[in-house]
Amino acid sequence: MAFQVSPGVQVQEIDATNVIPAVSSSTGAYCGHFGWGPAEEVTTVSSGKGLVDSFGEPANTDIAAEYFYPAAMFLDYGIDLKVVRIATTSMVNATTTSGQSLLIKNLTHYRDNYNTGSASVGNYGARCAGALGNSLKISVCGGANPYAQASVTTTNGTTAVGGTTIEVTLGEKFIVGDIITLIGSDTTRYKISAITFDSGTTGEATVTIAQEDDSTQGLTTAVSSGAALNREWEFARQFNSAPGTSAYAAGRASAGVTDELHIVVLDEDGEISGTPGTILEKYEGLSKASDAKNDFGATNYYVSVIENQSEYVFWLDHSSTMGSAGSAAAGVTFGTGTLPDSLSFTNGADGNQPTTAQKITAWDTHFGSADNQDINLIISGTSQADNGSGTASTTRAELTSYYNQLMNIAEDRKDVMAFFSPLKSDCVDSGVSGATNVKTTADTLNGSSYSTMSSNWLYIYDRYNDRYAYVPDNGAVAGLCARTDYTNDAWYSPAGFSRGQIFGVTKLAFNPTQADRDTLYRARVNPVVTFPGQGTLLYGDKTLTANETSAFSRINVRRLFIVLEKAISTAAKFQLFEFNDSFTRANFRAAIEPFLRQVQGRRGIYDFQVICDETNNTAGVVDSQQFVASIFVKPARAINFITLTFVASRSGVDFEEVYGAPGQTTESAV
Repeated sequence: MAFQVSPGVQVQEIDATNVIPAVSSSTGAYCGHFGWGPAEEVTTVSSGKGLVDSFGEPANTDIAAEYFYPAAMFLDYGIDLKVVRIATTSMVNATTTSGQSLLIKNLTHYRDNYNTGSASVGNYGARCAGALGNSLKISVCGGANPYAQASVTTTNGTTAVGGTTIEVTLGEKFIVGDIITLIGSDTTRYKISAITFDSGTTGEATVTIAQEDDSTQGLTTAVSSGAALNREWEFARQFNSAPGTSAYAAGRASAGVTDELHIVVLDEDGEISGTPGTILEKYEGLSKASDAKNDFGATNYYVSVIENQSEYVFWLDHSSTMGSAGSAAAGVTFGTGTLPDSLSFTNGADGNQPTTAQKITAWDTHFGSADNQDINLIISGTSQADNGSGTASTTRAELTSYYNQLMNIAEDRKDVMAFFSPLKSDCVDSGVSGATNVKTTADTLNGSSYSTMSSNWLYIYDRYNDRYAYVPDNGAVAGLCARTDYTNDAWYSPAGFSRGQIFGVTKLAFNPTQADRDTLYRARVNPVVTFPGQGTLLYGDKTLTANETSAFSRINVRRLFIVLEKAISTAAKFQLFEFNDSFTRANFRAAIEPFLRQVQGRRGIYDFQVICDETNNTAGVVDSQQFVASIFVKPARAINFITLTFVASRSGVDFEEVYGAPGQTTESAV
């Protein structure tokens, strides 16, 4: 503000309305193996349906269920999960050229490597890697002749009523899927299912047909030798008219360029939709011209439209039948071909399961820094991993390495908790005490209050494959924390009969007895227990810290401090580059103290004190350009142990005589 030279009034504003911002506490993170979806990219899903839409249904195998259901079970309780599909060895996208090995991880990877054409792997590739892409088919109609042709050929020989084959003289005029009709009174539409060319005579072929509406029926009218046929693209009736010249191309002094094309993407085998032949996507009147625009001014170039809109395919290269496809519209005549391009996808593969090293790399890359992703709950998933030879198995040493690295991430970030389950072999058909095995695994782990371990694997119904499977419990336990955030607050314990109920469990790998629960709790492991008539629940709330006497030995206290630290540190950023004086310090206290009182009112803390004054912001601190605030908090503690004392007294005796002073009993209590 400039100084005034003559008398006057200057107006200055000071913003003293700063408040502590709301912060997330229930966002989950998961890295796993799926049969579909973008790889090595963070995708946010909010429901089980969203998980399936993005990453597909689990395959009918135990390992597929173990990877899928930790994420799905979390979403039974929470609504915000960030998922990464791990790219693994032998993972391949299906393409329209057989024998090709292509991996396109995600849209960014495609744009960096494959959207310029000449990929040498075919004209189109599946949007995502995986065997599911082998169910795809694409049909592209590039002009009027591919769309429909009249009197395209004649038959060579007579076929009687009911016949399912026709001998034609110009077989190259047809493709499988074409619809043919007889010229005359017969209006029945026949679909071609196969074409077999005569090796001895050029062009002659046997065309296998059936009625379009009834694939068990053949000709309704006899076809005489020399009869003419009409052919039509299989999907012609999905569109209003044949491809022609777009208004955009015509407006570029390019009338007659025939730049339009129609595209259909379908589920040929039914693996995606459940019904073979289902049309998944269709695009009408796209342009072969690279500069084409639609009526709204957006790109109408078929390559760009597929890139921006398709959920199932990527363009890889132009078909040779399209001539100058990819050129600007002005002055260009594009090729149309004589038949549609109807191409099936092949060679897609799910790849091996991720190795432990690949799991660790995925977590480090995508969730290792709080600056990259805002998350709160790390779901470790299955203990299974590829051993490097294509076989899924995990040793205790591998699991320890995996879990300890997740602990390191949590410790470095200080805004998340990691959720672990034991080895599958610890408790599923182990043949010995599950509690002893689980303790052995827990004893190998580093100590950290930013992580917690539950005790079990859950036997659940796999609704996608009508089967049952064992899955790790960490997704459900992390989900309990997310649900607790919605029903109460992050500083409430997620365990017990009120908030610890785990739904959808048929049985546990082992149901820990009281002695088992004692063993587990001493090992810092939270039992998951089924009580008859009371359901399955999380029956402990310990963290994996080695310091049992610390307040941070409990999940609710650790999560309380995560919320406090995250919220207050976010607010503290606004003090950067301000003056370290009494005004700034008072303004900071004025923002923090109402927030802490609110947490106190919501039973998160018993008491607090904020010190941010000249006692901890001394001249030396100020001169070193630091700002110091000391925040003292007494966290609320959850009840873990209940003692009930029942006293039987003699008739005629006052109760005061029995129990004496409050909190005491006498020896007369018998």
